Amino acid sequence: MKIAFDTNILVYAEGLNGAEKQAVVLDLINSLASATKIVPSNVFGELFNVLKRKGRFPAQEARQLTLGWRRSVIMAESTEAAMMAAIDLATDHGLMIWDALVLAVAAEAGCRLLLSEDMQDGFTWRGVTVVNPFADPRSPLLKDALRP
Repeated sequence: MKIAFDTNILVYAEGLNGAEKQAVVLDLINSLASATKIVPSNVFGELFNVLKRKGRFPAQEARQLTLGWRRSVIMAESTEAAMMAAIDLATDHGLMIWDALVLAVAAEAGCRLLLSEDMQDGFTWRGVTVVNPFADPRSPLLKDALRP
């Protein structure tokens, strides 16, 4: 199964919003060993920006952390088709354009799930379901992905 990560998941993994969320996200990522982990290319830019601005990391350190993720996941590029789909998605469903682009790229990459705390939990578009990893109870789709 292919699973995409939104920026906030990587930000939490870097510990920017507390140890509790970091622990949940790191445990989840490590439990998805058999899944193909996808990160849309614009998420890398957003991560770098958040690390610098919110985390106040020096640019070189933010770069190193971002590149570390690049080595452990598959980057899915933002295509022209994904951007056009994102514009339609933002128009039709009220998503912010960058969230819509993350979802459109995840769909192009053939992902089944998009882990995000920022988008509507359970929203499904073109076969991709947004799952909030902090929701209680945990999504059945995420439970299935965590099975060995």
